[in-house]
Amino acid sequence: MNAPRLGGLERLGDLGDGTYRNPVLAADWSDPDVVRVDDDFYLTASSFGRAPGLPLLHSRDLVNWTLIGHALEHLEPAESFAAPRHDCGVWAPSIRHHEGRFWIFWGDPDHGVFQVNSRDIRGPWSAPHLVKAGKGLIDACPLWDEERGEAYLVHAWAKSRSGVKNRLTGHRMSLDGRELLDEGRVLVDGDQLPGWFTLEGPKLYRHDGWFWILAPAGGVETGWQGAFRSRTFHGPYEERIVLEQGDTGVNGPHQGGWVRTPSGDDWFLHFQQRGAYGRVVHLQPLRWGTDGWPVIGDDGAPVDVHKKPDLPPQPASAPATDDDFPGGRHGRQWQWSANPLEGWASSHAADGLRLTCVRSADAHDLRRLPHVLTQRLPLAPCTVEVDLLLDAAAASARAGLAVLGDAFHWIGLERGDDGTVRLVHRFAESVAERERDAEHPRPAPDGTARLRIDITDGARCRFSADTGDGFRPSGQVFAATPWRWVGALLGLFATAPAGGNGAGTALFTHFRITTD
Repeated sequence: MNAPRLGGLERLGDLGDGTYRNPVLAADWSDPDVVRVDDDFYLTASSFGRAPGLPLLHSRDLVNWTLIGHALEHLEPAESFAAPRHDCGVWAPSIRHHEGRFWIFWGDPDHGVFQVNSRDIRGPWSAPHLVKAGKGLIDACPLWDEERGEAYLVHAWAKSRSGVKNRLTGHRMSLDGRELLDEGRVLVDGDQLPGWFTLEGPKLYRHDGWFWILAPAGGVETGWQGAFRSRTFHGPYEERIVLEQGDTGVNGPHQGGWVRTPSGDDWFLHFQQRGAYGRVVHLQPLRWGTDGWPVIGDDGAPVDVHKKPDLPPQPASAPATDDDFPGGRHGRQWQWSANPLEGWASSHAADGLRLTCVRSADAHDLRRLPHVLTQRLPLAPCTVEVDLLLDAAAASARAGLAVLGDAFHWIGLERGDDGTVRLVHRFAESVAERERDAEHPRPAPDGTARLRIDITDGARCRFSADTGDGFRPSGQVFAATPWRWVGALLGLFATAPAGGNGAGTALFTHFRITTD
């Protein structure tokens, strides 16, 4: 099927003709899970070490989504997330609705299994409750079995913390979701399944008299989606591969959630690893075969273009990216690199984000700064722009626009030792401990600049800036890099070296992401 082009990529999401093209969420909404309540669908995703965590997305047609909030204001234990821990924190959450409440469970590989809950998806959400402490407990998912009046929990293992992987462990759980009632038993041991490895990400369901575990294996870039079923929770479980790449271009299609529409149609949302872009989200049709097993996609292979779910038409939408920062407040799409502190940003009467130039001994390395405000890198080629005013008198105070990952580049303004403001462009390779210049500094006479990043296919980033005499390119093209589990991020920051009194502020206005 032909579709319009979008900056080198064919148009994604809702095509406007009753069909959609994958991915339906074209950014790093990693490890998605989904639940339906009445006519509404809600999705959450991994947020790792960023705050607020546990993003909450809403849709009425499974194709068009909006970001409506977060369920986790601060990560716990708070002292562990005072500094960036980019690949730690919230891993692969599960969202459920039970007894009039929303529940989200997740595993933190360093601390254990947590849950939060709320009567309203928009909150307030309960404080994080530690259900099971331990190292390497990840990808937790609950199930309330209405037929038996019992509750269960299943989780996977991170070998880096526990020495164990490739197995799924199940527990009986209290009905209030606050404690586990046994020591747990191995439900599925991937080491006993020929060819299976890195079994993780389980989602637990009841269907047609069976306990079902939908769980991926094979690794995020090259893996597949498995299904396991048993007549009893503790097994034994049969297994089958129900979604794999086949001859499509969708590598490693797996790890997500099954959801049923009000009319009884079944769908599966899962991720695809896309390098620097992180894990983008695809929507697949799901049907139950005559043998009772799920068949996902086009007979087990991912679909590209497909008819939309049979649901009332919805206006085209996607999570917001642009921001005018009204009253100094940033939109929901932004997350700090660690638990935020009072004073990093200040409210005021006008538009614009006023960030404090926080003094830090790590000012030379954005990867180590907690006070970087980030949002996801779009999959589609685009242009990112923001206006910056550096209102800081302290020498070496700086602020800018960054592409942040295992390596990073940023362009922005810095106050020199002589009091003048300069446009600077700096970078650090993945193995480097300090940034260095990517281009020779140049004057910014008014202390202002419009900053721009043009991002093309392959997350190739070209930096430029206008300091009053038109846009001029700066430095070499930078191919953005992810962290181990997290896609590259766009970031805004203000900082200064350690020592001395207050360093001043920086004002960001008119943040825009424009697709080509």
